[in-house]
Amino acid sequence: MDNVDLAVLKTIVDWRAEGRRVTMGTIVSTWGSAPRPVGAIVAIGQDAAGLASVSGSVSGGCIEDDLIARVCEAKSDLYAAPERIKYGISAEEANRFGLPCGGTIELVLERIGDRSRVEELAAAIAEGHRVRRTLDLHEGSVTLERADTFDRRGETLTLTDRTMSTLHGPSWRLLVIGAGQLTSYLAQMAQALDYRVVVCDPRAEYTTQWQVDGATLTTEMPDDAVIAIKPDAHTAVVALTHDPKLDDLALMEALKGDAFYVGVIGSKKNQDRRRERLLEFDVTHEQLSRLHGPVGLKNGARTPPEIAVAILAEMTAVRYGYRVPEPVRIG
Repeated sequence: MDNVDLAVLKTIVDWRAEGRRVTMGTIVSTWGSAPRPVGAIVAIGQDAAGLASVSGSVSGGCIEDDLIARVCEAKSDLYAAPERIKYGISAEEANRFGLPCGGTIELVLERIGDRSRVEELAAAIAEGHRVRRTLDLHEGSVTLERADTFDRRGETLTLTDRTMSTLHGPSWRLLVIGAGQLTSYLAQMAQALDYRVVVCDPRAEYTTQWQVDGATLTTEMPDDAVIAIKPDAHTAVVALTHDPKLDDLALMEALKGDAFYVGVIGSKKNQDRRRERLLEFDVTHEQLSRLHGPVGLKNGARTPPEIAVAILAEMTAVRYGYRVPEPVRIG
């Protein structure tokens, strides 16, 4: 679930607390150049006077006006069954709603009530958990189950004739070694990019002052922390202590796993020495080739928040398989 959709869930909770009637739409399938991915949500709230408000988007604004009209005209029955609707089935309709390239969007619309369990869902996500929400498309009832185990499939939504199952909460994980100032910026920014953040630092002088909401702190040794998190293709590991006794412990384990990104801070000279050390500890040349060090995209960053931006920029590029070219220097 991306940060936009998390904000929509929070808005739904607020609207319900205000007594508004709320309908949520979820994209269940797309065809062509759909502006928003499967699983994206939109919420439409109506106050006592019938005035509508919208939060989120499922089309970049193309079909929201029609959705608002449809919802405002619908029955107010809390127990009405969810409805599946399509936009852009024909070229004429796609053009009418402004869908690019003749795209098609299919949505499930559900009237939000107590049995929708959105308050429980939002609370679990706020605690850093991943939750699978299953909606019965015939009855409108909902079940919730923890889904903290990460896998490689990355499926956020599954649909059958009877149910729609959606995965909520952070889709990526970031393990940071070191609880210094740079880490505090990195942890805050990473959460906005859909990472569940774990910070590891066994040094009491750093952990006693650690305060970043939403990030989990562990004081175990870095190699144990990497083993415990079981890095997979949705995991990044970044070492930021500047202490080889700690950073190298994490790297030795992380490079042997399946993390999509492994990075470490330090100058190029220090990195060369680090690579020599790691080769002495059963790290192969192939594994070592995956190490990003010095960590982060080369963009002239100097301050801790700038370096955090550089790290996340490089992680994002690696996530999407984009290779950032080195600058060409002339003369």
